Amino acid sequence: MNTLNEVLGRGDKGATAIAVPGGPRLTYGQLREQVEAAADGLAQLGLGRGRRIALVLPNSVETIVLFLAAATTGTAAPLNHAYKEEEFRFYLEDTEATALVVPPGGGEAARRALPAGAVLVEAATDAAGRVVLESSSPRAGSRTASAAGADDVALVLHTSGTTSRPKLVPLRQRNLAFSAENIARTYNLGADDVALCVMPLFHIHGLMASTMATFWSGGTVVVPPAFDAMTFWPAAAEHGATWYSAVPTMHQMLLLRNRGERPHGAERLRFIRSSSSALAPEVMRQLESRFGAPVLEAYGMTEASHQMASNPLPPGERRAGTVGVETGIRIAVMDERGNVLAPYAHGEVVIQGPSIIDAYANNTDANAKSFTDGWFRTGDLGFLDGDGYLSLVGRLKEMINRGGEKIAPREIDDVLLQHPAVAEAVAFGIPHAAWGEEVAAAVVLKSPATEKELVAFARERLADHKVPKKLYLVEKIPRTATGKIQRRSVADALLAR
Repeated sequence: MNTLNEVLGRGDKGATAIAVPGGPRLTYGQLREQVEAAADGLAQLGLGRGRRIALVLPNSVETIVLFLAAATTGTAAPLNHAYKEEEFRFYLEDTEATALVVPPGGGEAARRALPAGAVLVEAATDAAGRVVLESSSPRAGSRTASAAGADDVALVLHTSGTTSRPKLVPLRQRNLAFSAENIARTYNLGADDVALCVMPLFHIHGLMASTMATFWSGGTVVVPPAFDAMTFWPAAAEHGATWYSAVPTMHQMLLLRNRGERPHGAERLRFIRSSSSALAPEVMRQLESRFGAPVLEAYGMTEASHQMASNPLPPGERRAGTVGVETGIRIAVMDERGNVLAPYAHGEVVIQGPSIIDAYANNTDANAKSFTDGWFRTGDLGFLDGDGYLSLVGRLKEMINRGGEKIAPREIDDVLLQHPAVAEAVAFGIPHAAWGEEVAAAVVLKSPATEKELVAFARERLADHKVPKKLYLVEKIPRTATGKIQRRSVADALLAR
C-alpha cells in the first residue's frame, strides 16, 4: 500500500467513515466520491502535482475531504487557523503555497497574508452534505486530477521550532500510507472501532493516528469541531467510541472534570492512547483507574509520519514512564560520535524506516546534522532497556546543565506531580552566575500549597542538585496549539515577568 487513496479505498462502501457529533455521517463510498470531486475541482483551478495547497480550516468533514483532495492533486499544507496575519505570511511564503482554502467568510488573517497570484478557494458543505468549492479564479472545466504516486509529496508540515526557525517536513505518499497501516496494526484496529478525534487536523497526530489509521482499518472517525472537556464524553457515548488519542494536556483536562466515577461514554473504550508529549506515570494511573481502559503511551514525530514506538495492547506489558517498543521501524540510541549504544546507555534516539522523511525541504544544514549512517537523529535523549522499551529523558536542547551536571527536567516534573496539591509541573533551566544554569519549575496547583512545602517534598525524593531552587506558582502553563509544552518558551515567559 503506497498512497493515501489506497488507504481510503479499504473501507466498505456502505460503512460509516466520518461522523460529526449531533451532525451528519459520511460513508466510505460518499467520502471517496467527495474526495475525487474536490480533487478535480482543485485541478480545474490550475493546481497540480507539486503545488502546495494551504488549508486553514477547523476540524470538520471539509478538512478531511480537502486534505485528501489536496494530497491527491498536489501537496496539502494544513495550517493552524488561530495564527495571526504575520504568522500566516511566514508559513504561506515558506511553504510556497499557490492556493489557500478557507471557510466562507472565515480565515480573514490568512486571506490578508495570501501571496500575490495565489488562488483563493472557499470550502463549505451544501444542503445535500457535499463539500463544494468556490473561487473567483478561472476554471478549466474539463481537467481532472491525476492519480498520486508513491513518491509524490502528499503533505508538508513545519516542525515546532522551539529553538530555531521551523523546518519544513515533506512527507511522501508512501511515508503516510505506511504510517496509517503501522498505527492500525499496532492497536489491532478494525471495522468495528470508533476513534474520537480530538487532536487538530493541522497536526500529524490527528491526521495519522486518529484519522488515516482509522480509514486503513475501515472504522469510523468521529470529528467534533474542537476538543472540549464538557462535550467529550457525550460525544463518546453518542457514537460508541472504542478509543481516542490525545496529548497529556487533554487527558489532564478530562481528569480535572472527573469526580472519580467512570463517565458515561467510557464503556466501550478498548484503550486510551497518549502521544506528542510526555505522560506522567501518575496521570496514567489516574486515567486507567477512573476511565477503566488501558493507557498506551506512544512516541511520534512529524519527521516519522507520527508513530515510532508504543506500549502494546494487553496482554502485552505496559510500562509506565516508557513510550513502549518500536513499531514498524527501527529504533536505536547513539552517542555524539555516531556509535550505536548498548541497552541502558543514555544517548540520542535515532530511527530508520519507511515512514521517515528522506530530507528536510531546502535545508542543507539541518539535513547534514540530522542524518548519520542512514539513521535519523530525533534530538531526543533516551535509553532502551533490555526488552527494547524506550524511555525518553528529554530533548537534548532542553537538558539543564548545572555546573556540568546534566539534569533531565522530566524527572523533576514526575516528582512534583506526585504531590497531591499539584495539577501540572514543568521544570526548566534558568541562568545562574556560578553554575551556568539552575533548576526552576512552574507549578499549577489544584489545592493550596506553598513553595516551601513543594521544595521540601522534592528534596525528599531528589538529589540536592536536582531540587528546584525557584518555583513559580502559576494559573496555567503556556502551550502550543497542539498542547505541547516548550520548556524554553515557558522559561522565557516567566523570566520576562
